[in-house]
Amino acid sequence: MAPTSSTALRPRRLGVNTWVWTSPLTDDALRGIAPRVAAWGFDVLELPVEHPDDWDPALAARVLADHGLGASVSLVMGEGRELVAADPATVRATQDYLRRVVDAAHVVGAPVIGGPAYASVGRTWRLSDVERAAAYAELAEHLAPVVDHAVQAGVVVGLEPLNRYETSLVNTVDQGLEVVGRLPAEGIGLMLDVYHMNIEETDLPAAIARAGERIAHVQVCGNDRGAPGTDHLDWPALLAALDTAGYDGPLVIESFTAENATIATAASIWRPLAPTQDAIALDGLAYLKGLMPTPELSQP
Repeated sequence: MAPTSSTALRPRRLGVNTWVWTSPLTDDALRGIAPRVAAWGFDVLELPVEHPDDWDPALAARVLADHGLGASVSLVMGEGRELVAADPATVRATQDYLRRVVDAAHVVGAPVIGGPAYASVGRTWRLSDVERAAAYAELAEHLAPVVDHAVQAGVVVGLEPLNRYETSLVNTVDQGLEVVGRLPAEGIGLMLDVYHMNIEETDLPAAIARAGERIAHVQVCGNDRGAPGTDHLDWPALLAALDTAGYDGPLVIESFTAENATIATAASIWRPLAPTQDAIALDGLAYLKGLMPTPELSQP
């Protein structure tokens, strides 16, 4: 999609999630992916924590440093991870998992952990207005100790609204703001994922504006989970809205490999999204770079 705006956009760091190629992430996979994405020109590598022992944070920190890459970290709400409408043991186990994700982020130097830190992906149930308000109060109560831990570690939790097919709890920016507004801004904000926003928001730039200073992290992909720029989204308008909102963090391309049956089913990846998985990253990187001036050209 060609740019539709002549507004000068600020340069910003660009990243990619290892889910584009593999799931779960392992130490060996990280050793292979990091030098490739660094050579291509990415600034940030996003590391999902499906299980806390899948990869070694200390090793990851060294690998990233060796290749000049920054980090962000994805939390993963798989089956049995619940902070709402769950028994106390499940809530405690989920809180413990989230604290371990915070600890991993601290070790690799990631400022944010992001994901749907409220319920397992795919869990849906009907909620009246009264029930939803009670669920948000319960969620804030159960997130509070995790957020406290994150503040101590210098990490921010990015709460991610998901589309209606993956959750019934937090679908929109406004719903996300209802939750994070109950908790300290230094410890929690919103992670915006353009894929989900394209389904749930009627005006994406306006939703970004409402999220404003509570934006903690941004994930990007095409409307079909392919590369940004190969789709119908107005990317110049989206980036301009992020600039106006004051978001200065990276844009991280998130898509998924179809080679892992579990993650392909969870993300509904039923067909190839590009000629190769590398193309999702490379085409998206080239397109996003093309929308932004280089740091050298942006200097007065």
